[in-house]
Amino acid sequence: MYAIVEINGQQFKVEEGKKLFVNHIPTAEEGQTVEFGKVLLVDAEGSVTVGTPAVDGAKVVCEVVNPLVKGDKVLVFHKKRRKGYRKLNGYRHQFTQIEIKQIVA
Repeated sequence: MYAIVEINGQQFKVEEGKKLFVNHIPTAEEGQTVEFGKVLLVDAEGSVTVGTPAVDGAKVVCEVVNPLVKGDKVLVFHKKRRKGYRKLNGYRHQFTQIEIKQIVA
């Protein structure tokens, strides 16, 4: 059984027991249970249910494994030739790691 769920503006294919990195959830704490109700599609042993836009009564129950994980560093370099202008910026995106416990459909 799997589902397509929207979490913080991004869509993920989730299965029970799978771990995901999602955009940072500021209110999340380690060990906390989080539910996501915007389930777009559910596949239960070949029986596919597509929502319009979401499946009624479906939700995904997750547990927060790590509330703050930093991604790889991304460097942004700007240069204007022959002007002596160079600028280097970098940032690390923040994620929350969750584990899918249950898909309720």
